Amino acid sequence: MGKREELSVLLVVSTTSFMGTFLISAVNIALPTIERNLSLTAIELSWIITSFILGTALFMLPAGTWGDRNDNRKLFKWGLVLFTLSSLLCYLAPDGHWLIAGRFVQGVGAAFTGTTGQAILVASFPAEKRGQVLGIAVSSVYAGLALGPLVGGILTSHAGWRSLFLIAAIFGLITFFISMRYLKGNGKTSRPASSGDHLGTILFMVGLTTLVFGSSLIPSTEGWILMGVAFILLLLFLRVESKTTHPLLDIRLFTRNKLFTYSNLSALINYTATFAIVFFLSLYLQKIQGLSPRDAGAIIVAQPLMMALFSPVVGKLSDKFQPRYFATVGMALCTSGLGMLAFLSPATPIGWIVAILIWVGVGFALFSSPNMSTIMSSVKPLQYGQASGIASSMRVFGQIISMSIITFLFSMNFDKSSIETVPDPVFMNVMQWGFIIFTIIGVPGIYFSYNRGNIKKKKKHAESP
Repeated sequence: MGKREELSVLLVVSTTSFMGTFLISAVNIALPTIERNLSLTAIELSWIITSFILGTALFMLPAGTWGDRNDNRKLFKWGLVLFTLSSLLCYLAPDGHWLIAGRFVQGVGAAFTGTTGQAILVASFPAEKRGQVLGIAVSSVYAGLALGPLVGGILTSHAGWRSLFLIAAIFGLITFFISMRYLKGNGKTSRPASSGDHLGTILFMVGLTTLVFGSSLIPSTEGWILMGVAFILLLLFLRVESKTTHPLLDIRLFTRNKLFTYSNLSALINYTATFAIVFFLSLYLQKIQGLSPRDAGAIIVAQPLMMALFSPVVGKLSDKFQPRYFATVGMALCTSGLGMLAFLSPATPIGWIVAILIWVGVGFALFSSPNMSTIMSSVKPLQYGQASGIASSMRVFGQIISMSIITFLFSMNFDKSSIETVPDPVFMNVMQWGFIIFTIIGVPGIYFSYNRGNIKKKKKHAESP
């Protein structure tokens, strides 16, 4: 490939990585405005975030298999088509149900592009450039997280919340045309067409969907029944995966590799505990503190900004020292920060909130890069793609669990009321209990981070006869 082709591939993959995280953080800021404009209940409002994550979670693991079997570049382009069209649907959505549906399809598109994008970069660049281009792609993810609250708040205040999806559609259209020009399908597949895990895929998708819908219906009898059915289906999924030749999820990576298992559990716990921060604070700052979307975004940006600033530095340090020490300290900072957020009140100074977000952001930076480095260092080179896909899935599963807990709290306390009409003391009580729950969830993450073992010891063991 020439330099122009290489830059075009990098631009396309980085742009899609940026837009996925940008939309998550930007839409969080716009939630109160969307609620008022579309007359949504609190539970419907939570589904605007949950539906996107559910679409991503359902198709992230299958997309990796489909991409290996049918050409990653082709699937990447289909992901761009879905993302662009669904962004237009969200922009034109006449009511909350259409917006939730559009967000789900948007999540599916993001799963296709996100899963195949890394594989395309690795295949498109020589070995001596891979670290650099993957670093740029990761930086675009953090840039989306960092710019989302600030830019999303400004756009929502001055151009309306629909402008977020219009910009996403424009970016999607541009990257699609670039991909058609420079991402030519190679037709190569690493698996035969018959190697798909069809039963496992069905059990996984139905089980996860049932789990999320069930959590939104609790405390009704239907909700508890759906939750029970979901757990049975997911247990069957794990049993099928343990006996399948080409599994959707390789269970053996978990049962035979403590370093890999504990690192992924740490990631699952970290994302479960921390994902709700932006969701809750966006509502708190605008409902309780009375701030505009722009000002709320300017405050929330403190957390992802710290992540973007410190993650590269910590990543380099973790190459010289044991990553588990950085990850453990980072998990402890995140957990203690959640504990601090549980004590927020209507009169909490903005400066104190910013300080907590900086604390959590530094903690996340200390945790994220070293934990990912540990995951990738704990497997053989032939397992890199699978390990990367599982690690990404842990992030999305954590986000799903986090939003399911929030939806459960809303359904228990708000019934069919909107956030705007819920009395401030009731909202504060739910938010505080939410942060207490997420603090408790974070504690085992500290244990798993510290007790995972050392990378060098794992390598030494692997090299021993």
